[in-house]
Amino acid sequence: MLEFLMHLEQWLPTLLDQYGLWIYAILFLIIFAETGSVFMFFLPGDSLLIAIGALCSTTDVIHLPYMGALLFSAAVLGYSVNYYTGKVLGFKFFHAHSRFLKPEYIKKTNHYFTKHGGKTILVARFIPFVRSFAPFAAGAGHMNILSFTAYNIAGSLIWIFLLLGIGYGAGNLLEVAVDSF
Repeated sequence: MLEFLMHLEQWLPTLLDQYGLWIYAILFLIIFAETGSVFMFFLPGDSLLIAIGALCSTTDVIHLPYMGALLFSAAVLGYSVNYYTGKVLGFKFFHAHSRFLKPEYIKKTNHYFTKHGGKTILVARFIPFVRSFAPFAAGAGHMNILSFTAYNIAGSLIWIFLLLGIGYGAGNLLEVAVDSF
């Protein structure tokens, strides 16, 4: 099962054939889970988005604008849930389960997210594992919610539409190349 989840992009055509329009819900849940939980870092976010874009260019069943809007929503909601989980559980969880967490680390994290939180939330979208951990740390570090939300929305827009666009363009190029032979 883990192998399937880690290489999900390879199974997209099969999932589309078997589940039809339910693919929208399946992909929403995958992007939401990856961005909404620290423990789902192994899901294939970047490669999956590129593969979805390519699939949108080669099928009439799923459409890029709808998929983009849906996955953008999943990414924003996932980061928001992860932020609030960090805010509520945050350092309480790590303090109870780690003998290495010291009060000065908490102060450093709070200071870091006050100074660099926005850039971190924006750039973390493009770095696996960090993508899953950054919003949790931002919540635990008490990053300002308005700032977090603005960077969350901006980062989600860039991440989703850039990677879907790359996949869509690549899918169109491959289709043109195949048709020319």
